[in-house]
Formats: sequence, structure tokens, C-alpha cells
Amino acid sequence: MEASIRQLDAFFNPKSVTVVGATKKINKAGHVIFKNFVENKRRGVFKGEIYPVNPHEDYILGFQCYPKLTKIPGELELVVIVVPAKTVPEIMKDAATKNAKAVVIISSGFGEIGNHELEREVVEIAKKAEIRVLGPNCLGVYDSRTGVDMLFLPETKILTTGEEVVATPRPMMGNMAIVTQSGAFGAAALDYLAGRQMGVSKFVSFGNKSDVDEAEMLHYLLYDKETKVILLYVEDVKNGRAFIEAASKVTRKKPVIAIKAGKTEAGAKAAASHTGAIAGADEIYAAAFKQTGILRVRDMEEFFDAAKALVMQPPAAGKNVAIITDAGGPGIMAADECELQGMVVKRFSEKTLEKFERLKEEGKLPKFATNINPVDVTGSATSEMFEYAAELVFQDPEIHGVILLGLHHTPALQEDYIDRVARVASKYNKPIVTCDIGETEMALHIRSRFDKLGIPAYPSPEDAARAMGALVKYGLYLKKKGFFEEYMRNFLKEKQKQPIQTLL
Repeated sequence: MEASIRQLDAFFNPKSVTVVGATKKINKAGHVIFKNFVENKRRGVFKGEIYPVNPHEDYILGFQCYPKLTKIPGELELVVIVVPAKTVPEIMKDAATKNAKAVVIISSGFGEIGNHELEREVVEIAKKAEIRVLGPNCLGVYDSRTGVDMLFLPETKILTTGEEVVATPRPMMGNMAIVTQSGAFGAAALDYLAGRQMGVSKFVSFGNKSDVDEAEMLHYLLYDKETKVILLYVEDVKNGRAFIEAASKVTRKKPVIAIKAGKTEAGAKAAASHTGAIAGADEIYAAAFKQTGILRVRDMEEFFDAAKALVMQPPAAGKNVAIITDAGGPGIMAADECELQGMVVKRFSEKTLEKFERLKEEGKLPKFATNINPVDVTGSATSEMFEYAAELVFQDPEIHGVILLGLHHTPALQEDYIDRVARVASKYNKPIVTCDIGETEMALHIRSRFDKLGIPAYPSPEDAARAMGALVKYGLYLKKKGFFEEYMRNFLKEKQKQPIQTLL
């Protein structure tokens, strides 16, 4: 492993960490962050040494407190700073004296409010001491496996009724990494993923990006075995050439999905006051993303939908999509969205159409079922009908991906159709996504069951079509660059290793 990667590893898997600004005051960020490490150490998740630094305390949560970094007897790898901005340069000098490898500056009050000189001073101290810096003005790092948790947002809050509720949950272990310039968006993303039972490998909040930026973090995540898909929230990119070079390497092996905020004049102004970002022309970012194979999405929902599909399913080898439905209207909606996304809902081959007609003659499909594409097994749908239809469209060599809309409302359809479809899909190396519309018990159960079997399920036909669109776009990019077969080999090998329930 190259030296630059090893040094960034100190952010995620440090042998020792100190929180400067740790405190007993429970409503302070320094308390929440230090408590995160303490709890994770007591649970046996975080393996490193932890040291609180606060000149006004002797002990915090049972750990001896030190007045300053230089008084800590052991070696220090990672320093988390949660004190007012004006005192940060002095702490950076102490970190240099202790030969720290990495520093995360949670504190705000730097370049984002025009205090550029102070930020430059901090960076200069770090560069001279060869310390890598994340931030300032950031949420830092969360690693689901090592127990590093710098989120100063408490997991639970007490309502005015006295009831304790989950407020900022930490997602379970998974294969999605979140790399974000906005800490608040990142925290909301973790909440969303935890609520949807989707796991995270690593979370990184950059803030002002005074040192470590997206390009370096993408390069680091390329070598991270736990990360299969990278989610990127970006307001601006300071080093465009390095970003393009890193992204081009990463997307050959791992999909990168991006939200670019600040694309309008109003958004660009907001970004400038948020992290000091200079947003730049949106067309330039669009061209850079296209060139490097980054999948750009429009909104937060598509962001997570695409990630879910790419973690669970292989990319498509082409743009021809089959739609199977038991509801004509939603089938049309899916077909519309497919075409808008650049996919083709083509008429099936004559051979496939003949097979469908044979099933009708045998009474296995309704005689009035439509089978040109979309396949509509109608409101008479049974589990067997979905299984037969899925088998035929997967067999068709001209079809590259399947969207299945199994609306549970029809009277004869039983939930065992999920397992039947999953068995069929497991025989082929083509992607499948599903949809069941509804927000009550049965719909939630159907989608959850599909997810657990490694088939991404969505609440609307358009969501399912956009998810398939991500699989198609990424597949076409890999084919164009000549990496499709290699990616597929690695994807299928990893999928065989993992239990289906932990694919997310």
C-alpha cells in the first residue's frame, strides 16, 4: 500500500485518537464525539487508545483528561479538534510536536466566513509537519467497522413528552461509502440509509477541504475492500485535473454516483456561504462526470436508489430492457421513464414471442395477456405466471435488464412469487429491479423481502426505471472503456462470498 493511502488510513483505523475539546457538558459537540469513542471502545468495536484533552477537567467518562496534547504520554495518530477556531493553530503545533498523522477539524469559523488567513495558517503548520487535515467546518469520519465516529449529532433525543427517540442513527455495516462536502446532508443521508436498512462502509465529511479533498478520498476508497459503491455530494472541485484522474481510475472498478449542488445561480450563492465553495459552470461538471464515468443524479432519492441497485445487481451489458407487470398503467409509466433515461423497451424477438404464445395455449398465461413488451400478465396474475414470464425474458439474448412490477393488490397473487422470481434471476448475470406500489404492510413486506434476496425494490415505476438506468449507464461506460468483463467477474465473485442479507 502506498504511503499516501497509509496516512489517510489514520482517519479510519487509528491506533490512538484524542479529542481536543472533550467535555462533561452533554449538549456540547466535544462530549458527544468523545462519548462515541468511549461507547465503541467499551463495546469492543474501537480498538485504539482514546485520550480526552481539556485543561478544566481531570476525568471524562472514566478516562484521564490531559490539559494539552503534549502532556499525553503515548503516541498519537489521530487528533479531533472541537474548540473555537482562534485556538486551532496552537493545537496544530502541539499535534506536530506529537508527530500526529492526521487531524480532523470539526470547528467552524474559517474560510466559509471569510477567515481565509486563519485557515491558511493551519494548513501551513500541517504541511510542514506532514499532517493530513480533514475540514475545517466538517462532521469528520464514521467507519461502521472500526468504531471511529466523529458525528457530534447524538443518536437519540428526548422529546418534550419525556420520550427518547432515535434522532441520528448510525447505519449498519455495508458496502456504500458516502463522501460529502456538506456535513448536514451527510447526517441526513445516514439517517435515511439507517431507516431503509441500507449499510455503510465509510462516511467522510470534508467541510472546507483545506487539505484532503475528493480526489484523494476517491483514490483511497479505490483500495478499500469494504466499499463497492461511492456516493459523492459535491459543491465545488478545487483541483479539477486530480479529480478527473482519480475518478477515471475508480470508475473502472467501482461505481461513483454524484449529486452536484450549486448548479443554479441561487444554489451557487448558497454554496459560497456554506463551505466557501466556488461552484463554477454546471456544464463543466456535467462534462467531467461524463468523461470519467461518474453517474450524475438529479436528486437525493435517485442518489440512494442508484446506489442500492449498483450494490445489489450487476451492470447491464446493453440498453434493452424488458418490463413485466400485472398492472397496465404502471407498466406504461415504467416504459415512459425507461425511454426518457435512454433505455429501449423493444419488441421481443419472434422466438420469445412464440414461447409466450405457447404458454398461453397451455393455459399458463391468460390468453388476453400482452406479451410484446411490456409483458402484462393482468389482474389475473399468479406467482407461477410471474415465474414463467421472468424465465422467458431472461432467456432472451437481446434483453439486457428486467424491471418487474409485482403489484400485490391482485387477488390471486401470493408472496411466494418473490422467491420464484429470485430463483429465476439467480441463474442469469443480468440485472433485475422490482417495484410494488404502496406504503402499507403488504407493500413494505414485499419490497423488504426482495431487498433481502439481493433484488432492489422501489415504491414507484419511475424509481425502478431510474435505478435500472443507473445499471445500464454504468454497464455501457464499462463496455466503452473495456472493463465490463473484468468488473462482472469481480462482482459475481464477491456476490458468491457474501450472504444475501449483508449485500447492502
